[in-house]
Amino acid sequence: MKPYQKTLLSSLIIASVSACQTQVKIIAPTTEVIKLQQAALSSQLGYDLVESLTVEVGPRLAGSPKDIIAVNWAMNKLTSLGFDRVYKEPVQVPIWERGEANARILSPVEQPLVITALGGSIATPSSGIQAQIARFDSLEALQQAKPEAVEGKIAFIDQKTERHITGEGYGNSVGGRSKGAVVAAQKGAVAIVIRSIGTDHDRMAHTGIMRYQDGVPQIPAAAMSNPDADLVDALLKRDPNAILELYMSPKDLGFNTSYNVIAEVTGSSKPNEIVLIGAHLDSWDEGTGAIDDGAGVAIVTAAAKHIQDLPIKPARTVRVVLYAAEEIGLMGGKAYAEAHKTELPLHYIAAESDFGAGRIYQIDTKVNESAFTAVQKALSPMSFNGVVLGNNQASGGPDVSMLPALGVPVASLRQDGHDYFDYHHTPNDTLDKIDPAALAQNVAAYAQFAFIMANSTIVLTPFTRSSKE
Repeated sequence: MKPYQKTLLSSLIIASVSACQTQVKIIAPTTEVIKLQQAALSSQLGYDLVESLTVEVGPRLAGSPKDIIAVNWAMNKLTSLGFDRVYKEPVQVPIWERGEANARILSPVEQPLVITALGGSIATPSSGIQAQIARFDSLEALQQAKPEAVEGKIAFIDQKTERHITGEGYGNSVGGRSKGAVVAAQKGAVAIVIRSIGTDHDRMAHTGIMRYQDGVPQIPAAAMSNPDADLVDALLKRDPNAILELYMSPKDLGFNTSYNVIAEVTGSSKPNEIVLIGAHLDSWDEGTGAIDDGAGVAIVTAAAKHIQDLPIKPARTVRVVLYAAEEIGLMGGKAYAEAHKTELPLHYIAAESDFGAGRIYQIDTKVNESAFTAVQKALSPMSFNGVVLGNNQASGGPDVSMLPALGVPVASLRQDGHDYFDYHHTPNDTLDKIDPAALAQNVAAYAQFAFIMANSTIVLTPFTRSSKE
């Protein structure tokens, strides 16, 4: 271990022990758990993987040609790393092409605006749309508005996203993006524009998926950069009847086949039982998909590789799942749950990395309450990597979020996301936003989590069945 890595490890130990408020007694890590941490903190594998994905593939919107390039990249990379098994499973995904997006204020003064189409949006007429702006503080305010305040206008949801280490501000504001077009159309709006769901002050817009509803007219939907939203606010104070011109040309091009890409470290004594660690392979098309979710792909792949390289394999199989089409509706996660529904009772626990590359500061679980204290004790050696033991209210991550209802325990390895939504779904989602040391700490945490759980003897849920040894 290099000197700076020893210093980092020592500081993580001090920080974790002082910060941990749990009443669970911290147990000493085993030799293998120590080796995993040391290997991860001294390795560049995680960073090399995300660098390769962002440079050699780049943006990889589900259904696009780059999506298949990413699948091939993953198959080749996982095979070259020497996993015991590498395979892929098909997922049907829609093809949506972004096209152009332009906007400007026509009156009271002409001002160009920076916008981007929301994923799945229809186009405007070729001549564009020119209409007054109907501004609302939130989706709820739009829902409560009288139709005459919206009819024939461009609805503008102007809710700011608050900055939190947990990213909870995103959950408070994202409804305007996902549901705003339906609510606005029900009240007669001709289009909708939202303030970007982001915490930055950069003049670039944040994309993301939106939804239409059967029986409700479809209207164009876009996001505006935060500085431009401020500009529109200032103009509306001067003239409540300000006119916005909007032009967008996205296209729906049918469907294509993508894939969940899967790699396994085969268990030594319970190979049919599975510890799943996942991330999503697709990204939006604006940046290079470094933090969302190239980092996650690198974290879980590198973690499993360090386990693969141990002299003794864990009891259970460690399965890496690189999910397809998360950004456009968790399609890979849903397809995996369906394809493996008969095997789900043998999934011991699952977790997903999909929140960038900030340091992991806490681990939460969702297991049988009777097993919670024992699980915390088993995972307590992770505190020597800066990870505090948390609560029993985990969701596991987007693509595994449907698994608890199907009887699968999950864990959430909480990352520091204070700046994640500065870059999320923008052209600014690029490799330079990743701190290699923080990424390595993530790899160490996932490697320890997966290894400990793959060797655990705790019954996490009544749905967990033991394999014959």
